Amino acid sequence: MSAVVGPVPAGRDPDEYDRLRRRALWMFPIGLYVLGTRVRTRRNLMTISWVTQVAIQPKLLGVGVERESVTHGLLSESGAYALSVLPRTERALVRRFANPVKNQTVDEETGAGTMEGAAVHAEATGAPILEAAAAWLDCEVRHTLALGSHTWFVGEVVDCGITKGGASSGSEPAPVEILRMEDTRMRYGG
Repeated sequence: MSAVVGPVPAGRDPDEYDRLRRRALWMFPIGLYVLGTRVRTRRNLMTISWVTQVAIQPKLLGVGVERESVTHGLLSESGAYALSVLPRTERALVRRFANPVKNQTVDEETGAGTMEGAAVHAEATGAPILEAAAAWLDCEVRHTLALGSHTWFVGEVVDCGITKGGASSGSEPAPVEILRMEDTRMRYGG
């Protein structure tokens, strides 16, 4: 077991307390998404769970990215990302992006192609977006905050779309159940 992180209340066993705290933190309802980044011809897709809207005006979306990850380097350099919001039916897809992407064929002009066998396209920022997404948001980074093991990147939404279960011509989209951590056996955080 790794070392216990953070304070431990007086009189508590550190290992037992650490397990308890992890279980409590894992109870938060957490979505699973795929974050796309691109710097010139280098692209990556990464499974991510720490995502939330942080402001209404302007429309800001925050994502927590581990400092040692490939995505962190690409995001720091590019200043842009695309978030693919997945329907629950795509639970197997997130596992493909738990590690850096190795297999990709993407047209440099259009941004269309495949990454780890999944179809992708690009919009305003050029970052890859999964075709299987229920919705996507293209963001340009406006703020960053170093937070120990992770960096919080706050991006302004510059483009977005609803691609699954949605209706065209501006009509209201049909409801889609979004993929959540508890839909998989994955765990992150704690």
